Amino acid sequence: MSELLTAAQMQAIEKAEMASGSVSGLELMERAGQGVVDAIFEEWPDLSASPQEEPDVRPTPQAVILCGPGNNGGDGFVVGRLLHGMGWSIEMFLYADPSRLPPDAKTNHDRWLELGSVRWLSFPELSEVDAVQIDRSLSAERGPTILVDALFGTGLIRPLAGLRKWLKLKSLETKDRRGSKLRRVAIDIPSGLCSDSGRVLEDGREADLGRAALPADLTVPFHRAKLGLVLADGSELSGSVRIKQIGLDQPESSQYVKVAEPAISRLGKTASKHKYGHGHALILSGGAGKTGAARLAARGALRIGAGLVTLGVPPSACLEVSAHITAVMMQRIEDGAALVELLQDPRFSALCLGPGLGLDRARKLVSSGLTAAGAQNRAVVLDADALTSFARAPDELFDMLHGGCVLTPHAGEFARLFPDLANQLKASAGSGPAFSRVDAARQAASRAGCVVLLKGPDTVIAAPNGCCRVNAAVGADAVPWLATAGSGDVLAGFITGLLARGMDPLTAAETGAWMHMQAARSFGPALIAEDLPEQMPDLFRKMGL
Repeated sequence: MSELLTAAQMQAIEKAEMASGSVSGLELMERAGQGVVDAIFEEWPDLSASPQEEPDVRPTPQAVILCGPGNNGGDGFVVGRLLHGMGWSIEMFLYADPSRLPPDAKTNHDRWLELGSVRWLSFPELSEVDAVQIDRSLSAERGPTILVDALFGTGLIRPLAGLRKWLKLKSLETKDRRGSKLRRVAIDIPSGLCSDSGRVLEDGREADLGRAALPADLTVPFHRAKLGLVLADGSELSGSVRIKQIGLDQPESSQYVKVAEPAISRLGKTASKHKYGHGHALILSGGAGKTGAARLAARGALRIGAGLVTLGVPPSACLEVSAHITAVMMQRIEDGAALVELLQDPRFSALCLGPGLGLDRARKLVSSGLTAAGAQNRAVVLDADALTSFARAPDELFDMLHGGCVLTPHAGEFARLFPDLANQLKASAGSGPAFSRVDAARQAASRAGCVVLLKGPDTVIAAPNGCCRVNAAVGADAVPWLATAGSGDVLAGFITGLLARGMDPLTAAETGAWMHMQAARSFGPALIAEDLPEQMPDLFRKMGL
């Protein structure tokens, strides 16, 4: 399972490696620079031929490299030196006081000066003359082949200050005389982006400029991807991401955020078990005309492998539901007493409350369902109306929850239960590390005492002990067609079915979210929620189950 690191975690890994004596900072910088060059040629193979190989066919490729005041800038000098050695034309800019560069960055700055010149930019406030210099380089008749952003990387904790106006006004859509678009490369993370939250850092004193960051077509992180590349604005600004290894070891830690992946070994069924051996899920439905969401959830729970699924339906909707179901069963449940009585049956292993339930019905049933399920150690998924019904008294809900529960709020439902955390996410990010969706989900899980799955393109799943997963349907993995009515109900059903089968809440939520995303990708555009469960057979076959 791959980790997503914060800036502090990455720095700690690097420091530990250097302190052990196994590698020096200069060696890491050299490996990083080589990794960026390799990634450029992997992303754009047409750039990989040396100009000396085809002198009459191919013009000399050119790179404009913007180096900043830290080690990210040092990486930029290494990239320039390596490309220069391959025959590239390099224009090097330094947005820093060269006398105050860190030792390793200063060494590579001086090495570069033996090969070419550096245009020093006024620091920290970029002057108008400096901005014109950069623009002229980007707008030359032939134009640069690439722009390398080696300005700030993961260490940025403040808005871009003197560079903000230039970044805001410059479109960076320059084309050369052959019509080729400028290709932008970010080292580790696009400058202006908080590496922990994926949010663009803002300066309230320059509110008229809005948010400013340097977008990339290719981002090259080292060792592991950083959280900010998949959260919030990160995926939109980062372009293609190619992780490069630089020879670092990493200790195990439950506090590292991990990329979500399915528990494949637990998805298959064994021939020795009968249907009750694979769990029985109970999903409560709303009244007449409001049963579709629960039926979607039930279909999802059944398709993902629950042995049996029963819909708990009020009297007013029994005829409606019975006309639409076959493999899914139905049980009349009018009130909390009927739900408690039904849950006495030990064969029920998981309960889902919320999809299409209706606020009035939710208020009558959630308390009874949680109390009965908690007393018998049954897993519970709470979604939609089950969450919204406690918007005015979230603490009442938290008091009833237990460790076997999973909450699956979207942003609006999350704000109703955790308004203070939602407000922190909405507030402008004035400094880094900025408050992130990972921070919000972890704090929410701690407060609720159960797993919280915060839905979105960058879905975050957190447990009360701090374990966290990110299921990011962003960038090349984006599935925008999931934004359709009922898709969240199917996700609730997937998780309920996996809980019924005996998965722990974090694993069930992680696996359900991953399968949900893959089902949407498998179907493609024009998806509607009913299509999601029907992708399970093909996905299981592809997984070798």
